Amino acid sequence: MELTSYKTLGKSGLRISPLTLGTMTFGKDWGYGTSPENSVKILEKYIALGGNTIDTANIYTKGHSEKIIGDYIKGNNIRRDRLVLSTKFFGNMYPGDPNGGGTSRKTMITSLENSLRRLKTDYIDLFWVHAYDEFTPIEETLSALHDLVTSGKVRYIAISDTPAWKISQAQMIAHFRGWSSFIGLQVEYSLLERTSEGELIPMAQELGLGVMPWSPLKQGVLTGKYTRDNKGEKLSDRYDNPAFSESTYSIIDGLLKIAKEKNVTPGEIALAWVISRPGVTSTLMGVRTMDHLTTNLNALKITLTKAEQGYLDDISKPDLNFPIPFLETARNVAHAGATINGITSVVPDILLNIKDEKY
Repeated sequence: MELTSYKTLGKSGLRISPLTLGTMTFGKDWGYGTSPENSVKILEKYIALGGNTIDTANIYTKGHSEKIIGDYIKGNNIRRDRLVLSTKFFGNMYPGDPNGGGTSRKTMITSLENSLRRLKTDYIDLFWVHAYDEFTPIEETLSALHDLVTSGKVRYIAISDTPAWKISQAQMIAHFRGWSSFIGLQVEYSLLERTSEGELIPMAQELGLGVMPWSPLKQGVLTGKYTRDNKGEKLSDRYDNPAFSESTYSIIDGLLKIAKEKNVTPGEIALAWVISRPGVTSTLMGVRTMDHLTTNLNALKITLTKAEQGYLDDISKPDLNFPIPFLETARNVAHAGATINGITSVVPDILLNIKDEKY
C-alpha cells in the first residue's frame, strides 16, 4: 500500500490517504511538542509523498497547531483544494466561559470562524464533533452542522469519542430530516485498546462511517521501547516507564518477535495491524519528528500473514461487555455448524443430542 492509495471515507466520495497526518503536537505551547520549523518540514514531506489528509483541532497547542498549518499552506502557495483539512470543535479555549466549549450552535459557529481564521482558509473539508456533549440536544448540533454544510463553510461532518447509541441516534435523525450525516468516526484503537470492536466499529460499518483510529501505538507503548528490562527508567520527556501489566508485556513481546522476523520495528507492526483492521479507512499518525513520520509510513509496506494477524488478535483479545459475549453464544445456537460470511458457528453442547424436532 502507498500513501497515495486513497480511500473514500464512509458513505461519501471524499478520498483520503490511508495514513492521516495528526498534528496535535505541532507547536510547543503545551510544554512539549514540535517546533513550528520542524512541523513545517513534516508537512512538506507528507504532502510531497502524496499525503492529502491533515488532522488538527481548535484546542491543539492552544490553537497554534491550526496556525502553523494555515501559515504553511498560505505562505507556500500550496493548492488548497488538493488537501483535505480536518479540524474539530468542542474543547473550551476560554476557561470560565460556559459557552466557550461544547457542541451548541453558538459554540460551534464561533469555533469554526476562529479555526478558519487560524487555518487561513474559507472552508473546512472535514469538521469533527470532538467529543460527546451531554448538555446539548443532538438535534441542535446536527441542525447547526447542516447549516454550515449548506453555507459552504464545511464540506463534510464527522464525529469522535461519542457512544455508539448517540451516534446511531444522530444518523437516524439526519437521515429522516434530510440533514447532512456523519461520514467518519474517530476512536482510540490499538492492540492495547480494542473495546471499540464491541459496539463502535460495527456501528460505523453498518451506518456508513469510515473509522479513523487515533493513538494506534498507545502513546508510544507499542513502539517497543518499553520492555520488562527497562521498566522504571525515564525514557520520555512526557512519561516515566511504569511497570505494565503482564498482558501488555505479552503484546509487546509478540510485536518484538514478529518485528525481528520481518526485520522491521515493533511500532511498524503495531501500526500495520491497525491499518488492516475491518472498517478502518485512514489511521492517524501522531508524529513529532521526521523519524516518527518515516517509521509510520513504513508500516504501509508491511503485509501481515494470516498467521501473524491471528497471533496478534489472540494475544490482544479484548474483554467486551454484554451483549457481545452473549451474542456470540446466540449465533452458535442459531447457526450451529453452519458457515456464514466466512464464520463457522460451533455446535453448543445443548444441541449435540438433538436430531430433529420432537414436538
